[in-house]
Amino acid sequence: MIQEVKNVSSTVFLLLSSFIKFRSLLQTIVISMSRYDLEDRLIRFACSCLEICDALPYTKAAQNLSHQLSKSSTASALIYGEVQAAESNADFIHKLKLTLKELRETRINLRIILEKPILKKEIVTLTLKEANELMAIFIKSIDTSKRKHADLKQK
Repeated sequence: MIQEVKNVSSTVFLLLSSFIKFRSLLQTIVISMSRYDLEDRLIRFACSCLEICDALPYTKAAQNLSHQLSKSSTASALIYGEVQAAESNADFIHKLKLTLKELRETRINLRIILEKPILKKEIVTLTLKEANELMAIFIKSIDTSKRKHADLKQK
């Protein structure tokens, strides 16, 4: 009887252990997928901004905004690539903040283009909407990462 209990206990332990490993693997896959989805989204966002840059007129103001917009929008995608290779949690948070900074700069450029108005096209409005959505994602990610980092420090 004692041997049977040990066998059952051992089997239950193995099943739980396998389940935990499987769950961890699933979480890694989901996180990895969402990272690449966000990377793809940032790349599409940068491409939309570059499309806007190409459509801007050849005035001094428009060309200045074009230069700034092309730099900040592509930087957000490029820095996000660095986020995925962060060397520590603090480095991860720092690079998320840098990505958010570039997104804010891009959003302001888009707003100026609409307000002036230098270019009146739907793509500017849609790209501005995407900038706002991406910023919300990064603000939430930074808050979540800070909270997790603080929890780890307390343990």
